[in-house]
Amino acid sequence: MKSPYSKTVGYELVHAARLHRARAAQLLSELGLFPGQEQVLTLLADEDRTMGDLAIHLRVRPPTASKTVARLAAQSLVERRSAPGGDGRVVRVGLTDEGRRRAAAVEEVWARLEGEMVEGLDGKDRKRLKKLLRKMGRTLGGQLGGAPAPAEDHAEDADE
Repeated sequence: MKSPYSKTVGYELVHAARLHRARAAQLLSELGLFPGQEQVLTLLADEDRTMGDLAIHLRVRPPTASKTVARLAAQSLVERRSAPGGDGRVVRVGLTDEGRRRAAAVEEVWARLEGEMVEGLDGKDRKRLKKLLRKMGRTLGGQLGGAPAPAEDHAEDADE
């Protein structure tokens, strides 16, 4: 028996998101990573960050960010560093050399996953889909009453 929700947008969105996460997990496992860990590596590729900053950008609570960092540190992919100025209360997290190599590999995984996911969609459909998903996200975010998602530069959309 089919779910009564099987013909809804939400059902298809959740189904596609689950498949995306499963495929991402499959590809990331080849790098020795679990879903979520790649986001930390990607954030740290640009600059060292505090745990609080990581939590904000990952949209998780600080203990969750801390556990992820601890797991990545156990793999020697990240390291905790003292903040400049010697303030012992502030610890920054940065990539090791191996972490930088793994972060570069993550970019390749995400590019591959993106290609697989949108195969069969032309540029116009891809642009429309991204726009619609952002709009849905803003609408749901507003319903939750939370702060809006961090603004991201969508200038690349015009190039598609």
